[in-house]
Amino acid sequence: MPRQGIYIATTSAGETVQAFVPPALPPDPALNLAPRYGLLDRANQALGRLDGMSTLLPNTSLFLYLYVQKEALLSSQIEGTQSSLADLLLFENEQPPSTPIDDVEEVSNYIAAINHGLRRLDEGFPLSLRLLREIHGILLCGGRGARQQPGEFRRSQNWIGGTRPGNAVFVPPPVSHLNEALDALERFIHDKRPLPILIRAALAHVQFETIHPFLDGNGRLGRLLITLMLCSEGALKTPTLYLSLYLKTHRERYYELLTRVRRDGDWEAWIDFFLEGVFEVSNQATDAARRILNLFETDRQTIQGLGRRASTVLRVHEHFQRKPIATARATASATQLSFPACSRAVATLVEMGVLREITGRVRDRVFQYDAFFSILSEGAAPIA
Repeated sequence: MPRQGIYIATTSAGETVQAFVPPALPPDPALNLAPRYGLLDRANQALGRLDGMSTLLPNTSLFLYLYVQKEALLSSQIEGTQSSLADLLLFENEQPPSTPIDDVEEVSNYIAAINHGLRRLDEGFPLSLRLLREIHGILLCGGRGARQQPGEFRRSQNWIGGTRPGNAVFVPPPVSHLNEALDALERFIHDKRPLPILIRAALAHVQFETIHPFLDGNGRLGRLLITLMLCSEGALKTPTLYLSLYLKTHRERYYELLTRVRRDGDWEAWIDFFLEGVFEVSNQATDAARRILNLFETDRQTIQGLGRRASTVLRVHEHFQRKPIATARATASATQLSFPACSRAVATLVEMGVLREITGRVRDRVFQYDAFFSILSEGAAPIA
């Protein structure tokens, strides 16, 4: 069947293997979307609520920053990094994380890559193969990926699973078919006529993962492609959808469905899964934003009852809304308070149970906005 693509014999590492070449999108025979319109409508409504929530927030840039952080962390964890949200925030505070520095740098690179892609889209640059190469160059800048041809499509055969192509779980298209497959994917991304944007994003993600055009970083960039497509076409005003949380939670099912698309051409099962994920994660993110806003307001009202000290403590509290893990010295600099005044305000917040010191050190102590950090960290523990 045309949906299933073809296998091409190719030689890699001294052995001949069968590499899979997917057919161009959209699928042929056409998708059976009629039974999926209910799921699609639900997902679109949840996505709309999430996007609307983001525009009502008093500090949209704060939430955008935190959503990007979480998506970067979750997507990197799917690839095996052991960084936690605390590690990432400690790293940003120039404090030693509890996991290998390479893991944290990978997440930090992902954040820079996301921001670069979104900035280019805001400048009017099209979502294209060129932009994906730019983003990939930042994603693999330094660390373990620096030797994996950052910013360049692969010039040799790669594979997924196994120790060599001969025992791999999946072998993507050979280099001789790479450009043709990528050009077809780019044309599909730009063709807005045939399908709703959520369906097209679902299809493009799997196709990118199947083509696997880079030596490393394909999984992270393939998940980022979903967000970039939604933002480039206005389905999201800000990148507040972190679908990696859903894919991480259901990763065995995720991999199974990718295989079913390649083996059986079963796009419909994947689309059902994808739309359910958009619905679930959008609702979770909307709920988290509401709880965070309620927390900030409750703590603000309590602080306002402190009398003369309230204004200084509120300034420190506002800083910890932007940086849920921070040192007193960095907070003093950011708030333009004297170090003694800032330290007293931090001590007050510790007494109130808003902040907690997390290092046990006497000097250079690090404080965490506990209740806020707890909401942010939901689902963000490293995969065992």
